[in-house]
Amino acid sequence: MTAAKFNFPENFKFGVATSAYQIEGAANVDGKGKSIWDTFSETPGKVARGESGDIANDHYNRFESDIDLMREIGVQAYRFSFAWTRMFPNGDSIRESRGIDFYDRLIDKLLAAGIEPFGTLYHWDLPQKLQDNGGWVNRETAIRFADYAAAVSEHFGDRVKHLATLNEPWVFTWLGYGLGYHAPGLQDKASAIAAAHHSVLAHNLALKAIKAVDNTVLVGPVLNQSLPDVDDISDPKQMYAAQLMDANMNLFWMDAHFRGDYPEIVWQTYGEDLKKVVQPGDLDVVKNDWLGINYYFNTRVGHETDSDS
Repeated sequence: MTAAKFNFPENFKFGVATSAYQIEGAANVDGKGKSIWDTFSETPGKVARGESGDIANDHYNRFESDIDLMREIGVQAYRFSFAWTRMFPNGDSIRESRGIDFYDRLIDKLLAAGIEPFGTLYHWDLPQKLQDNGGWVNRETAIRFADYAAAVSEHFGDRVKHLATLNEPWVFTWLGYGLGYHAPGLQDKASAIAAAHHSVLAHNLALKAIKAVDNTVLVGPVLNQSLPDVDDISDPKQMYAAQLMDANMNLFWMDAHFRGDYPEIVWQTYGEDLKKVVQPGDLDVVKNDWLGINYYFNTRVGHETDSDS
C-alpha cells in the first residue's frame, strides 16, 4: 500500500502564523501601551496559573533568530499580527515610533529571508484606553480601528501586500463580551451583540480606509468556522439549536461580509439588541479580496439536559 500523494498548485504557499500578544512579550518596553489582554491577565483568577504574555516567546527580542528558524524549515509565508498598542499606545492618533520601527525590522528581515509577510491588524489585543470607553460595544472603536488600519497600510503597504482586518471576531466578541472567558471578561448578551455588529462595521470601514491609501493591498477577514453536529436530526429542538449555533458563529459574519445582511434567525433572536446598533449603510457590501478560514473542530449539539447534569 502506497501513501497518498497530494499535489498543490505552484503558487500555493506553506506558512506559519502567530499573534502579537502570544509571542512578542516586551509588554512594558519602548512605549507600548496596555491592552485588554494585559489587564485581563493581571486580574486574579482570569488566566490559568496566573500566566501572562509579558515575556511569552520573547519574539520582540528574538525575532531575527525566529525568522532564521523559519527559513531553515522552508517557510514561504508568515502571518503575524501587529500589536495596536505597540504603535498607537492609547488607540488614538499618537504614534510610538519605536513600535513602528520594530515592525519595520521584522518585515524587512522576513523579505530578506524570502518569506512573504501576511499582516493581521487585530488579534484581540484592544488598547485598554478604548475599552475604558466601552471597547467594541462602543461604535467609536470601529472608527478608531479604521484610522489605525489606514495608518498601517500607509506605512507598511509597500512591503505587506496582504492584510487581514480582524482575526476571529466571534471569539473576541462572544467570548470576550458575552461569556467572559476572554478579555475583557464581560458577561452580557446585549454587549456581545453590539460588539459583534461593530466588528462587522470595523472590517468594512477598515477595508475602505486601506484601499483609499493603497489599492494594491489585498484585504480580507479571518473567520473561525465550526459546523454543528446533531445527535438526532429528527429532534426539532436540536435542529433549531444547530441552526442558531450556525447563525451565531458562522453566518453572522459570512452573510454580513458577502451578502450585506444578517440571517433572518439572527434578526429574530437578537431583536432590539441588534436593531438599535445597526445604522443605515453599516452592512453595505465591500469587495473583499480574499477570505481566511480558521477551522478547528465541529461543535456537537446534543440532547437537552437539566441544569444539574
